[in-house]
Amino acid sequence: MAAMSTRARPTADVGAAQAFLAAHARVLDRRRFERLFEGGSAAAVRDAVAAYRNADGGFGHGLEPDGRSPGSQPAAAQLAVRVLHEADAWDDNLIERVLGWLETTAPAEGGTTFVDPSVEGWPHAPWWQPQEGLPMSLITTGPIAGTLLARGVRHPWLDRTADALLARAEAREDLGPYDARGLLAFLQHAPDADRAQARAVDLTTRAVDRGVITLDPNAAGEVHGVLDVAPLPESLARAAFDDATVQAHLDRLVGGQRGDGGWTFNWPAWSTAAELDWRGSVTVDALVVLRANGRL
Repeated sequence: MAAMSTRARPTADVGAAQAFLAAHARVLDRRRFERLFEGGSAAAVRDAVAAYRNADGGFGHGLEPDGRSPGSQPAAAQLAVRVLHEADAWDDNLIERVLGWLETTAPAEGGTTFVDPSVEGWPHAPWWQPQEGLPMSLITTGPIAGTLLARGVRHPWLDRTADALLARAEAREDLGPYDARGLLAFLQHAPDADRAQARAVDLTTRAVDRGVITLDPNAAGEVHGVLDVAPLPESLARAAFDDATVQAHLDRLVGGQRGDGGWTFNWPAWSTAAELDWRGSVTVDALVVLRANGRL
């Protein structure tokens, strides 16, 4: 039997997703949907992100749903930068100020930490623990640096951070799944595209060999699959997978749309509010990935 064509493969229900977002998601993710799928206002996305900013230039207040503290957090900065880029709602003033915060709080080697200690005493996910010595975290640093590079930003913090991340990529470490994803997010826009491509494929292939990234689209639990490291056709890590594997994971993502129209996540839900915030966020993420791969 001939292989099923991409056109014949299952697609998601955008209308049902929109209804889920209207009923359950925060304003930020409703604005993302409006901008990305209905030609909505970039300024509305910018304003939704700016609502989470702090006087120090960073972002907090639960922008990253696992940290509910008001203080500025690296993961919140990462999400702010990503959303502004994704929606083409880039704001030089917000970026200049968050870069100032990153520079002020940076570890000696550059980058940013995983969790700032200001989270202590506030509700947060149990895995949100400041690391001893507050070293550079690939989880937060990689995506921030990658997005800034994609936007052509120039800043001393980014120069020093890019050097540190390139050194980590060249070290060919055996990384955990979140660290691997963070470093891949940087490599996607790193200088020397050919070298970055080679490093991304090498990192991904070794992660698959070690079972850090699963090829099984039906694997259960808090697993990391093909679309976590190579969500878009232009993802550098996509070269590590054959098309049949990618399509199987896309089938799984389409099938993950729930009866209420939204998607969910595979890590523990520690808070009712955080669960709904995350579901709104990952629902928009799923739609973005599916559209880019011809599944809407």
